[in-house]
Amino acid sequence: MTTIEILRAARAAWPALQNADTDRKNAALNAMADALLENAGDILAANLLDMTAARGHISEVMLDRLRLTEDRIKAMADGIREVAALPDPVGAVISRVERPNGLVIERTRVAMGVIAIIYESRPNVTSDAAALALKAGSACVLRGGKEAFNSADAIVEALQSGLERVGLPAQLVQLVQDTTRQSATDLMTAVGLVDLLIPRGGAGLIKAVTENAKVPCIQTGTGICHVYVDSAADQAMALNIIENAKTSRPSVCNAEEVLLVHRDIAAEFLPKLKKRLVDERRARGLNPVELRLDPEAAAIIPGKAAGEKDFDTEFLDYILAVGVVDSAGEAIAHIAKHSTGHSEAVVSRDPAVLDAFSRGVDSAAVYLNCSTRFTDGGEFGLGCEMGISTQKLHARGPMGLEELTTYKYIVRGDGQVR
Repeated sequence: MTTIEILRAARAAWPALQNADTDRKNAALNAMADALLENAGDILAANLLDMTAARGHISEVMLDRLRLTEDRIKAMADGIREVAALPDPVGAVISRVERPNGLVIERTRVAMGVIAIIYESRPNVTSDAAALALKAGSACVLRGGKEAFNSADAIVEALQSGLERVGLPAQLVQLVQDTTRQSATDLMTAVGLVDLLIPRGGAGLIKAVTENAKVPCIQTGTGICHVYVDSAADQAMALNIIENAKTSRPSVCNAEEVLLVHRDIAAEFLPKLKKRLVDERRARGLNPVELRLDPEAAAIIPGKAAGEKDFDTEFLDYILAVGVVDSAGEAIAHIAKHSTGHSEAVVSRDPAVLDAFSRGVDSAAVYLNCSTRFTDGGEFGLGCEMGISTQKLHARGPMGLEELTTYKYIVRGDGQVR
């Protein structure tokens, strides 16, 4: 099927979901989770094809994003069940007003309709997106990257079998078969067929969608995330937070890419940083972090000199840009200039610094003495998220079920006329 035919099929299938109550949607989700586990062998075989084709063409970190295991498939199934356990947003009354003339006006959550997602080489996004869209009452059309096509295709086949098991149309979850740029263009310009388009991936993808889409879209993903270590920081805490934010999973959008250190502690703290992220990790057989240093940091510890673009790069790798600043105000100004509005953290025991940072940093998530790696739907109690919105209208931060709905006004009367 062509991309437009897939969208038309999704639109035609949507009424069946509109008429499904919460119990039926949850039954479908649990059946989809069961089907993932039952078809794990086929999914792993498909993933092996993708891994074999990608090896040598993408980095080891990106290969890890692409890789599926039995544990990861189980986690995907668990994620679907977690979505099933969440409250159903559809039909919830957001506000209710009774007017003097007796009219009752209820602002009520309703489904979007058809949600399309363009994403890159993370197969787990396939099941996460499908589950969230379905629970939010929408059909879901997925367009993955060519690196993960076989994996995504096998996952979607399993999810469709789960839908059919409870009597819902398989066309509620579909994968675009064309992995060329034309299919992305088709989704971006499918006015009347796509109610919401969500790009999830690197800066190039998001820029292309936000600049060219004629359908409503949400800007997500790119994370140049900062950690600022203040002069009043607990340095042991700061090292723990930095190592977690940078190395626990460097290929994700909430990983730290930039470290800013207050000048008053730089001479003491930066050698500790190098020891922790470079020397000790290498000694333990772990990937050491490549430190890209501004001139002041480079005068204190050895590393690679930061290039012109290093403070504006989402590395998605074991690389960290390091700069020295003379105040919390300078850190906030640096973040305002270089951040993508995703997640930023400060480490300090000074309440005034924490307050200034929380007020002054204009990002979707601001962390006080904790890691940026918590920007995640599951960690925020939303279930698996559709993505992290870095814009301000409609949705900001992790996009859970409520962010995948819209609303309409239902007005109840008894013959009133104006």
